[in-house]
Amino acid sequence: MITIQQLTKKFGNFTALDGLSLDIRSGCIYGIVGPNGSGKSTLLRLIAGVYRADGGQVLVDGEPAWENVAKKDQVFYLSDDLYFPPKCTVDELLNFYKGMYSGFSEELCAQLKATFPLDTSKRLNTFSKGMRRQAALMAAFSCCPRYLLLDEAFDGLDPVIRLLVKKLMAQQIADRQMTVVITSHNLRELEDLCDHIGLLHKGSVLFEKEIDSLKLGLCKIQAVFTHPVDWQASGLDLLQVHQKGSMVSLLVRGDGEKALEIVQNFQPEFAEALPLTLEEIFIGEMEAVGYDYNNILQ
Repeated sequence: MITIQQLTKKFGNFTALDGLSLDIRSGCIYGIVGPNGSGKSTLLRLIAGVYRADGGQVLVDGEPAWENVAKKDQVFYLSDDLYFPPKCTVDELLNFYKGMYSGFSEELCAQLKATFPLDTSKRLNTFSKGMRRQAALMAAFSCCPRYLLLDEAFDGLDPVIRLLVKKLMAQQIADRQMTVVITSHNLRELEDLCDHIGLLHKGSVLFEKEIDSLKLGLCKIQAVFTHPVDWQASGLDLLQVHQKGSMVSLLVRGDGEKALEIVQNFQPEFAEALPLTLEEIFIGEMEAVGYDYNNILQ
């Protein structure tokens, strides 16, 4: 289990993380989302023991990660910005990690070499972005870490390889209770993959919930009105109101059936409750704290 308590990290005058607290249970896939600069990559580096916290603490199975060789042996951090030794081949990269991680599995490594469509004798600097990402993921899985930290893990991968990586994650979680912490801007992908989700904003956790309970706590209602409605006085706990002509789209906290009943009281021509995507939840929560997407897109 990863326990994060009042975590703070500063870079000069900039505060990347500001009193962040959350728990990540073992054997789950935990997704971290948030706008650029919200502290996602910094958080992963603190969990991996790459950075030292300025305040608070990160505990991996009850022990600090910083300067803890035994804990670092159980954590594999795969950065968004990949780095490989100059002129290194895939085979040389795998041998390097074999000497770094006590849990490295030669059997699994051989299986991955036969599965991923890479010539492991070739130098990594001759590969495309997606091929380099595949090589890095081969190394990560071969090390059999207890905790796998992935920063934009699917960046550059084609759909077939994405599916392969997801299957490998599921297999490792089932076989040995590996925990995966993953950041991504592809919310649709995280929606299908993760058990839990945490939304970061300005270095703090805006909310964190199980995916299923997150969707149960919010609903989307679309309705058509031929007369104006004062939605701020409607009694609905509104996150978002969009109107285009006679069509109104509402993002509401609470039970969908009860919210629909309230909307029906205003005598719409038509009204229905719709399932939410993670992206709609993300945008609604961010707008609720003043993040104006309309100004960004203008």
